[in-house]
Amino acid sequence: MIISFLNQVLNKKNKELKMKYGARNKITAKVKSIKKGDIMSLVKFDVVMPTEMASVLTCESADHLNLNIGDEVQLVVKAIHVLPVKE
Repeated sequence: MIISFLNQVLNKKNKELKMKYGARNKITAKVKSIKKGDIMSLVKFDVVMPTEMASVLTCESADHLNLNIGDEVQLVVKAIHVLPVKE
């Protein structure tokens, strides 16, 4: 009975420790290479799984692009950070 209780407590703690974040666009990748410098490291990734991404843009921009369901487009990610998360 005590072991069962301890397992329940540990499982609850593990669930509470999982990282939560608000980013919607998540890409699953594998680490391809790591190049370490004195202060910074360059980590390259291979994307391993197709994913869905979302974008919020003005109606004016959407109209200018003449977007329609089924159109093929390129997605340009404009960000200053790519944050690897390992769970």
